[in-house]
Amino acid sequence: MPVLTRLIPSPVVVDIRPGALDDLAGLLADQRISGSGRLSIAISGGSGRALRERFAPVLPGADWFPVADGTIDSAVRLADDIKGSRRYDAVVGLGGGKIIDVAKYAAARVGLPMVAVATNLSHDGICSPVSTLDNDNGRGSYGVPTPIAMVVDLDVIRDAPVRFVRSGIGDAVSNISAIADWELSHRINGEPVDGLAAAMARTAGEAVLRHPGGVGEDEFLSVLAEALVLSGIAMSISGDTRPSSGACHEISHAFDLLHPKRAALHGEQVGLGAAFAMRLRGAHEESQLFTEVLRRHGLPVLPEEIGFSVDEFVRAVAYAPQTRPGRFTILEHLDLSTDQIRDAYSDYASTISS
Repeated sequence: MPVLTRLIPSPVVVDIRPGALDDLAGLLADQRISGSGRLSIAISGGSGRALRERFAPVLPGADWFPVADGTIDSAVRLADDIKGSRRYDAVVGLGGGKIIDVAKYAAARVGLPMVAVATNLSHDGICSPVSTLDNDNGRGSYGVPTPIAMVVDLDVIRDAPVRFVRSGIGDAVSNISAIADWELSHRINGEPVDGLAAAMARTAGEAVLRHPGGVGEDEFLSVLAEALVLSGIAMSISGDTRPSSGACHEISHAFDLLHPKRAALHGEQVGLGAAFAMRLRGAHEESQLFTEVLRRHGLPVLPEEIGFSVDEFVRAVAYAPQTRPGRFTILEHLDLSTDQIRDAYSDYASTISS
């Protein structure tokens, strides 16, 4: 019998620890990513300036490119700027999710490997094969290569606003709801489930959900960072966002589309969406655990806690299936009317408030 295997797209190196950024140049040289130190580094216009001042001395061969925002236009502009400059070994995205998404897209456009250096842990896009960028029609997801290296300096993460770390918690634990939707689609429609991708994404979510620590502890931050990296790799394995995106993300996308100027952080929305979706599928104990963990970490569990009324939440849930045509989740399965959604929400809210 032949021995079969498959190659998994994943970073060559994942470095998660305090002080990791101080060793970035040496790490890239050791891993044959950039022996010359010729790097194009994308940074934000805000916190990126302070990071440039701090790390420019240890990266003397780098050129720094400020990025205005997380739009497709900024990503194309960055790619053009990189092409119009000298030759580089790699593109480095140094910042939060928006900067990393812009850098991933630009690196793909110019054909260079991309190094993700996360300064916060707000969502699993830090290591995913997807760039989520704003465009004229709202927001789009663009397939890109997985980062060749992933660096998380816990000293930098601790300096980030705690709300961003909490958002990452919501995104990580939502994997559990997303996998339940994937398995539901398999039972009802025969959709194939990639067992390795599902196992990786579920393990990542459970690690964060069950961890007793908090956002101020390095041990917990390491587990969260690892979970977000594993979620990204799970998406690379499956070839789509299925391991980490189900009804929870459909609800979040609905908020983004219906209220683009009022939407909360991605992880805040998907955490709330996951807790509600678990209640919809009858997993009452799991839904209760979700809400307890989200509350312990300071995350919202009710729409008014992120600035939305009950009516707006009901409308978002009703609209959610339209955000991902062809994706089957508990929302498509139940096909609830507006009144039924309202009743389900009342049941959810009364249960977690008791």
